[in-house]
Amino acid sequence: MCGIVGAVAGRDVVPILMEGLRRLEYRGYDSAGLAVLNGSSHLTRLRTVGKVRRLDDALAQTPAHGQIGIAHTRWATHGVPSERNAHPHISRDGLAIVHNGIIENHEALRADLERRGYQFSSETDTEVIAHRIDLHLRAQPDLFQAVRATVAELSGAYALVVVSERDPDRLVLARQGCPVVIGLGAEENFVASDVAALLPVTRRFIFLEEGDVAEVRRKAVRICDRSGRSVERPVRESELSAEAAERGEFAHYMLKEIHEQPRAIADTLAERVANGRLLEAAFGPAATAVLRRTRNVHIVACGTSYHAASVARYFIEQISKVPCSVDIASEYRYRSPLVPPDTLFVTISQSGETADTLAALRLARQSGYLSTLAICNVPESSLVRESELVMLTRAGPEIGVASTKAFTTQLAALGMLVVALARHQAAADAERERGLVTRLVELPAMVERTLELDGVIRRLAERFADKHHALFLGRGALHPIAMEGALKLKEISYIHAEAYPAGELKHGPLALVDADMPVVTVAPNNDLLEKLKSNLQEVRARGGELFVFADPESGLRDSDGVTVIAMPRHVTYVQSPVVYTIPLQLLAYHAAILKGTDVDQPRNLAKSVTVE
Repeated sequence: MCGIVGAVAGRDVVPILMEGLRRLEYRGYDSAGLAVLNGSSHLTRLRTVGKVRRLDDALAQTPAHGQIGIAHTRWATHGVPSERNAHPHISRDGLAIVHNGIIENHEALRADLERRGYQFSSETDTEVIAHRIDLHLRAQPDLFQAVRATVAELSGAYALVVVSERDPDRLVLARQGCPVVIGLGAEENFVASDVAALLPVTRRFIFLEEGDVAEVRRKAVRICDRSGRSVERPVRESELSAEAAERGEFAHYMLKEIHEQPRAIADTLAERVANGRLLEAAFGPAATAVLRRTRNVHIVACGTSYHAASVARYFIEQISKVPCSVDIASEYRYRSPLVPPDTLFVTISQSGETADTLAALRLARQSGYLSTLAICNVPESSLVRESELVMLTRAGPEIGVASTKAFTTQLAALGMLVVALARHQAAADAERERGLVTRLVELPAMVERTLELDGVIRRLAERFADKHHALFLGRGALHPIAMEGALKLKEISYIHAEAYPAGELKHGPLALVDADMPVVTVAPNNDLLEKLKSNLQEVRARGGELFVFADPESGLRDSDGVTVIAMPRHVTYVQSPVVYTIPLQLLAYHAAILKGTDVDQPRNLAKSVTVE
């Protein structure tokens, strides 16, 4: 979603702001802008529609310099993408603000401001905040206190940063429901919505808590909690490097991240499994006590993470013998779920800042669950900090909007959860646990072998480039993998794709099948293979063209209208979701390249969805 960068220093901060914006481009946006105070404390603002490079062009035409400033990439919520709706927004007397999130009561606040004589130049909720701060400054001329008074009036979610000509030595920021961090330098300090924006200038960060308001000066930081008390928040050192978010030799971040999956899975398993045993303390100090009491599991997630949760449900019930339910986070919040005794509440999120998943966690903490577990890729995220148990996925920065390595590392982490639950439900003795752990440890090498299909799949994608629709099929734990494959194809190639359990074909989807709709199927050699073959015959009988990713021992062969892509041998049941995901990622990538779409930043989408 939207990205924030701010800096106060003894040097020109414009290069810092621009590099920060470039590092936040992966989040998705439609416009960009900055505002800086120069030596005479005069505010200069530039805003452009489109990519950050358009803002670079504007700076070349109208140079701006200053030692304090803010910058923003916007993803439209209130108001169409346009220069007048782009951030920063300004109010009277040189006050400028950038803001992530949604203010739910902005219409009432706007109406009140208009009665007081304020005029609006945009359709955004953000401009309302700017004018409310100005209003409070007129009654109480301290920027920090004016921001505190303003945020007390806001309903919704926000991360905001303010700079003012009247107070040119500090940035004031606030957080409620959206992430914002302070980066600490040597006699200079920084602000951002994501640590990735600031890695070239610092590795030391302070993460604001819900309701915090802070002021950031060159040599000092002050934070107050929602009650107004001064508080100290811990300084954390990020393990990420600035180079970790670079594309390297690959044409796109997505392709790089697809090929990083063997390492990412290995890193996720490292130090958590050893000698055929799961070290369940990796979930946290209280893990053993919680897992021993767990009798039910409830998983909540969004998008790709929901597909990972849906895979896990099969394994948790079939292997661990624990009842498991799965919800889309945005639906869970509004259906008043009943909570069985001793239920472990699990959230899954790449960023740890997904608004619906965070809201679900906060609701769950009040709903009588046994404990909460976060499976997440970002150690500094809100989801991690607010959960009792944590399993970090160690995928490293994922820049491409379409998730790849985050998904497969989530599956690896969920595999470890399956082992832990099985241990405490007496569903796995030492020998069976050793077998499950061994299957997990084998995954990186299996993914490496599957990536060798890249050339085959590149050629296969040529048969998708002129298509408008596709159908994906799977059975059992591979149905969510078919869902993930369909999502990837539609996300980045804009080919409309849907996924169904193969057994559901005759209940409606067969009506769509013809020679112009490719049908993609994942067919591991498992107990459902023979039933799946029957479903495929239903497709061929209607003239549908089949593309089947199959186990070499499945008995499936190329024939008229059927293309079989041989997968690696000896893929077991628990390994198949990860292994069969890889060719579907590659298929989506190569189809998108052939169609000429923006692979890493597909239209209308954002990486970190921090609004409901």
